Amino acid sequence: MNVLAHIYLSGDSEQIIIGNYIGDYVKGREYLKYPEPIRKGIILHRHIDAFTDSHPIVHRSKIFFSRKYHKYSGVVTDIIYDHFLTREWNFFSRRPLESVTYNFYRAMVNNFEILPDNVREMMPFFIINNWIESYQTINGIRNVLKTMSKRTSLPNETRYAVKALKKNYYSLQDDFMEFFPQLIDYVEKDFGIHISHRITIPF
Repeated sequence: MNVLAHIYLSGDSEQIIIGNYIGDYVKGREYLKYPEPIRKGIILHRHIDAFTDSHPIVHRSKIFFSRKYHKYSGVVTDIIYDHFLTREWNFFSRRPLESVTYNFYRAMVNNFEILPDNVREMMPFFIINNWIESYQTINGIRNVLKTMSKRTSLPNETRYAVKALKKNYYSLQDDFMEFFPQLIDYVEKDFGIHISHRITIPF
């Protein structure tokens, strides 16, 4: 999953949110140098990714992007799933998206000193461009993919990804809406994370 999903699945703990966000940037046993709640967030991040990467619904979504993205199709799918989380936000949360986003940015600024170097380098750009809320539109997704293709090893296939998203929009939306409640239940039951702003709906 991508940024917003990891934030949502962290519950109310600022430290767990931070750990969950930096999880991709902390390798191996490096997590042991952080305070316990941040360590929990890092471990949670790893388990969320493992659950997501092995799930058959996610594999089904990845097929739409695999022809051009190959092993990176999961990265694109994660970003697309965050798009649908922003679009369906009121279905999953009682808190306004803007409030959750603001609290996340504030947590990052308040704990700037303990963030990994590459996270600190990226954070001003991330906040100024309001990266998370930009996921709400297809144009925002386009900009995110373009930026990532310049800054990371993600292939520069943004046009293909956007075309595939538009063509298969409702299939991907259905996949997300089927998968995400399962991920929520996994996190709450296996990690004892209470998502207090969750809207409880019998799926």
